[in-house]
Amino acid sequence: MISTLVPLVLATVPAVLAQSSCSAPELTASYPAPTLAAGYAARLVASGLQRPRGIKFDTKGRLLVVEQSLGIQAITFNDYGGDCLSVKSKDAVVNDDQLNHGIELSGDGRTLYASTSDVAYSYDYNPDDHSTSNRRTLITGMDNPDHSTRTLLLSKMADGMLLVSRGSADNYDAGAASLSTGRSQIRAFNISNLTSSDTYDYTTQGLRLGWGLRNSVGIAEHPETGGIYSVENSVDNAERLGQDIHENNPGEEMNFHGYLNGTHYASQGGNYGYPTCFAAWNASLLPDNQGIETGTQFALGTPNNTVNDDVCKNDHVAPRLTFPAHWAPLDIKFNSNGSVAYVTSHGSWNRDNPDGYLVFALEFANGEPTHPANSTDAILPIMSNVNNSGCPDNCFRPVSLAFDSKGRLFVSADSSGAIFVITRADGSSVDALGNATSTSKPSSANGLIVNSGWALLLGAAVAMVLVL
Repeated sequence: MISTLVPLVLATVPAVLAQSSCSAPELTASYPAPTLAAGYAARLVASGLQRPRGIKFDTKGRLLVVEQSLGIQAITFNDYGGDCLSVKSKDAVVNDDQLNHGIELSGDGRTLYASTSDVAYSYDYNPDDHSTSNRRTLITGMDNPDHSTRTLLLSKMADGMLLVSRGSADNYDAGAASLSTGRSQIRAFNISNLTSSDTYDYTTQGLRLGWGLRNSVGIAEHPETGGIYSVENSVDNAERLGQDIHENNPGEEMNFHGYLNGTHYASQGGNYGYPTCFAAWNASLLPDNQGIETGTQFALGTPNNTVNDDVCKNDHVAPRLTFPAHWAPLDIKFNSNGSVAYVTSHGSWNRDNPDGYLVFALEFANGEPTHPANSTDAILPIMSNVNNSGCPDNCFRPVSLAFDSKGRLFVSADSSGAIFVITRADGSSVDALGNATSTSKPSSANGLIVNSGWALLLGAAVAMVLVL
């Protein structure tokens, strides 16, 4: 059994190399070229950025990038077609060293939203010259230590509803067990109701979509059904019944939070478990694991009358899918018809062997994943490191995703200050899923993933396409 995503050399290499002829200047990075699923290509298109996090395209095709401790920059590309792009210019949009991750644009592209650890702002935005004016405070009262990002999502199904995700104040944040703290929650605010002088208080106002969510950095709305999904970063250094289980449990989560378009969902606003209940990834490695499988909520520590496995399973909302422990999913983006969700894994720090550090895909049908909640093979790796031995500091470490108008998928990588673009091997859109497949199973030895049903191209070959 193996613990990382293993690349295989295929006879399909020439097809992937079809876009290797590019007139854009070649960029280089300090780490080996990532591998790609068969039929995909990628290229490093921007470098030297200051920890790029959230990204969003404006209506003129500029990529707006949140650079931590700097502000928001607009990147204009020279576009030669396919994956062949280069930076034409980079210009300041907002100078604010407190902005750290969250970014969103209104449907007409003329209102920009951004967040600090405490405040969500709006700005009048002119896409013709990427200028901003009239900064306005929308939501306050979100500050806490530890998890400081406040992801923003503007609903396309419910006009004026701005979703904000707020994480916990610690690895185990006991205060998050109280609704009144406002921590570890996702809330939605009707910003169209605000007057020019009004602001919302995060803790006491807004529509609660879920709580007991340790750090759900990625949130997305399904484009067909309007269903709200998040991806959750679970707890570190976990123990159960005196045994260290942290290497492979608990798992990271993808949770479902209902709808903002009026569709009924009985569990909307419910408790997803944190800081007492967590989802199993490799149940075989848990002590006293009767009745527990992948995705089952279970109790950490020593279960008692008030916190135990039965309470966790019966009184909390279980994840819709569970991912390997410590993968740290930070973003989720649907394609145009909602048949695919792309997810970034920022990667582990709380494992003996680094794991994650990839972009992967999930198949959807009728607004929900095609795999059941206990699945261990829903993950379709798209772009990953040849190996993760250089991680987290010297490897591909993806954060956020953004589709451009041509269906190309752009990825920010904060530790290397980079932006990548992912396309088909012929440079075309990745709006529909290619032929990547997975038969991943948790290893009985270490609880991670064995990949035998999907194929990646060895880094030496892909380097001709993915110019680093």
